[in-house]
Amino acid sequence: MATVGIIAEYNPLHNGHVHHFTEAKRISGADRSVVIMSGPFTQRGEPAAVSKRARTEMALHMGADLVIELPVAYAVQPAEWFAFGAVSLLEATGVVDSLCFGSEAGTLGVLLPLAGFLAEESSALKEEIRARLSEGAGFPAAYSAAAAAAWRASFMGEETPEDAEDILRQPNNSLGLHYLIALRRLGSAIEPLTVPRTGAGFHDPLEGGSAIASATAIRRLLLEGGSPAAYMPEYALSILERERDAGRGPVLLEDFAGPLRHVLYTRSAAELHTVQDMNEGLENRLLRSMRQLDKFTIGGLLQELKSRRYTLTRLQRLLLHTLLNHSKAELSPSVLSRGPGYIRVLGFRESGRELLKQMKQTAALPVITSPARYAHPMLERDLQAAAVFAGAYADPLRSDLYSDYLEPPVRI
Repeated sequence: MATVGIIAEYNPLHNGHVHHFTEAKRISGADRSVVIMSGPFTQRGEPAAVSKRARTEMALHMGADLVIELPVAYAVQPAEWFAFGAVSLLEATGVVDSLCFGSEAGTLGVLLPLAGFLAEESSALKEEIRARLSEGAGFPAAYSAAAAAAWRASFMGEETPEDAEDILRQPNNSLGLHYLIALRRLGSAIEPLTVPRTGAGFHDPLEGGSAIASATAIRRLLLEGGSPAAYMPEYALSILERERDAGRGPVLLEDFAGPLRHVLYTRSAAELHTVQDMNEGLENRLLRSMRQLDKFTIGGLLQELKSRRYTLTRLQRLLLHTLLNHSKAELSPSVLSRGPGYIRVLGFRESGRELLKQMKQTAALPVITSPARYAHPMLERDLQAAAVFAGAYADPLRSDLYSDYLEPPVRI
């Protein structure tokens, strides 16, 4: 039996995700699926709308057989490390035959050659990145421009098959390239597959008549008090409404203003300097920006900090690293390059139980269904992140704050 891997956030799960899932099963010919899903916080440096348990439940109702958590150490990271952590987990299961991701390109013919080139990290590419960073560009823009320049130069005057900068400028292409790079660096035999992204783009507004909207647009609709019923399957909408009615979401970044304010008011610049991604004197800029605010809000702080060099996404991740006490030492490249140290099971269907039995023989890492029985530094951070997330609920209970300890994996 073939198994396809999918990497997702399902924040929240919508019709576009269902389309991708269906297409992934179809083009892979897979009977089973393994989803690697971010936990309470996401790659853009934001909290998920609802808990990882609720989103796991959505994924299982969609048809996913097994859902595995991407550790927060990788989930709240730029594309390179987000992709490396997720692909490493798929590889470590020993049961995944293919990885299917959505892309604007819609074909590997465009992406594979560029991924092979970028995986080598040539000295020319590194020099191009350094040059653009020194000119004040943020890393995503510097990387895209540098990759395009190095890619063109590698053809020594011949016409390049594709413009790398155009490819990398599109978010799903960029993430897909990093999945391909991770597969290459791991020497994985997992077969990459891609399907065209359908419907609204990442930042596109909602459009009448379309059943597919981006998760960003759906979260904006929720914030405005609207109903996303037209854009979500009924089971996912029901779970979302259940969580809302129980005061467990939608959770917003601003909900963490109080805890973050306390952290920032009680730490010195030297202490903040140890936080992951707190580079180039950002700790001093952060403390200065706080003094400019008449009233502390995360939105206001981000506007003070934002610049051409520091994108909103990078700054949001920085604030989450600060809130969650992630240090440079524990999330250094030398640590992250080792990959996750465990496979944390969030949920499974009956068919997923068979996958878990198979993984007892094939998995390269411990398979964890009860976190209380396993110790690992990254797992400790996952448990802490879940408790911090639940602290943003309207009236958090002990069962919310310690659900990782008290609740077994979700089963349907």
